[in-house]
Amino acid sequence: MSFECAVPLRAGKVATAEQVREFDRRAVQEFGVPSIELMENAGRHVFEAARGLLADVDGNRVAVVAGRGNNGGDGFVAARHLRDAGVDVDVYLLGDPAEVRGDAKVNLDILLKTGLQVQWINSASQLNLAECVIVDAIFGTGLKGEITGLAADAINAVNASNQPAVAVDLPSGLDADSGEIWGVCVNADCTVTFALPKIGLLTYPGAACVGNLLVGDIGIPKQLYDEINVEVADDQWVADRLPARPPDANKGTFGTAVVIAGSPGYTGAAAMASMAVLRSGAGLSMLAVAEGLQDIMAAKLTEVITHPLPQTADRAISSEAVAPALEFCKKAKSVVLGCGLGTHDETCRFVHEFVRSIDKPAVVDADGLNCLSKDVSILEGPQGELVLTPHPGEMSRLIGTSIPEIQSNRLDTAREAASRFHSVVVLKGARTLIADPSGRVFINMTGNVGMASGGTGDVLAGIIGGLLAQGMSTFEAAVCGVYIHGKAGDIAACELGETGMIAGDLLEAVPYAITEVQGGQSCDHCC
Repeated sequence: MSFECAVPLRAGKVATAEQVREFDRRAVQEFGVPSIELMENAGRHVFEAARGLLADVDGNRVAVVAGRGNNGGDGFVAARHLRDAGVDVDVYLLGDPAEVRGDAKVNLDILLKTGLQVQWINSASQLNLAECVIVDAIFGTGLKGEITGLAADAINAVNASNQPAVAVDLPSGLDADSGEIWGVCVNADCTVTFALPKIGLLTYPGAACVGNLLVGDIGIPKQLYDEINVEVADDQWVADRLPARPPDANKGTFGTAVVIAGSPGYTGAAAMASMAVLRSGAGLSMLAVAEGLQDIMAAKLTEVITHPLPQTADRAISSEAVAPALEFCKKAKSVVLGCGLGTHDETCRFVHEFVRSIDKPAVVDADGLNCLSKDVSILEGPQGELVLTPHPGEMSRLIGTSIPEIQSNRLDTAREAASRFHSVVVLKGARTLIADPSGRVFINMTGNVGMASGGTGDVLAGIIGGLLAQGMSTFEAAVCGVYIHGKAGDIAACELGETGMIAGDLLEAVPYAITEVQGGQSCDHCC
């Protein structure tokens, strides 16, 4: 194959460690790709990345810290190419060279025959990591279990050196499937992963150790990837799916969304969700609230139509609101339910009956989910298609699992909830996950910690509802909505900084985010 340098992450498939191992096996056994060629290509990608970091250090030296498996073999290939390019290279092998096997042993022998010395070390004190680029080739995707002894000491020495580090396939110490850290983990400046990105590289806490992620093609036939159902999106993926904006359109062209939200003290949630509907491009946003709150909302919102619903003495939406709410939704293309709605017993009865009856695509968020968690059997047969948008606490209430358990296995949790509830599930948090009942999952790569602020979820619910109103499918509206929401957060952070960002900043940035996704200039001051 013609060799092309590793490229930054873009839209495409994401694999587990076992899937990648199976790709390697099939490439060799079914397609006749020599395994030594796969290692050679991997090592060349690492060589290019390491050489690119040399400008960040004094001198012209690279230290390759290698384990005894194939990850170390990739490091040996990189060392050979670095030396051929005139770079001073030191190779440190952790442990007994007699335990190096297969293609890694072939490449170790080549190094030795070319005269490049390899130092077998049994103490991290033997590592010289001053003024160099470090290649972390200690552990690959097969790592399972707490790291101790020499390997742990070597990883700590790499991190303590404060020198730029290139991780081979994934930072040593990171679980390729979960993103968990096995005690210690290399904090890489750059990670060169092969064939496909691994799930653990994109999920926290491990994602914080990855640095700049590059994906290198090593020659595995692409048809092997067809059955993978975990993916990431990028600007182009989203732009290709956003509704067209014909020049002769009117507000009816872009659909109407009804937002049913708000309760005393939480009118802001209703306002942000209904305004986000418009910011995402819908033609009309209509807000249904308890009748005692309508005057407040009419004064707060200029561009949104407000409508009263029957209420309790506490100004919560009552169970008598089901029929008028369904009537109000007749002309809508989509519904957003739950933002700041409250969990009054009457309101929960309303939510239960409304979800049973609604025949339009609906986003259920916040207190809508909390009401449903009291009787999740309702989710077994809604007439309309649902997008559920829980944060981990709301997910915990829906499925009866602790938050730590959810956070330690977010992907499987989202997938299982989507299947159980026959709905698209958006599991919010750092690297939000979007799952559909078929098992397909997207990992979202936009957004930042500045979005950890009250009300940002209401903006997200409104964006998804607005995209549904424009005719998008529930799954694509959820994927695109989450991506745009995160992009808006990134634009706001670029303008304001992450600390002190508020939901209203995201709301203002949504149109800029859509413009940027579609290839336009988002704003004059954005980084």
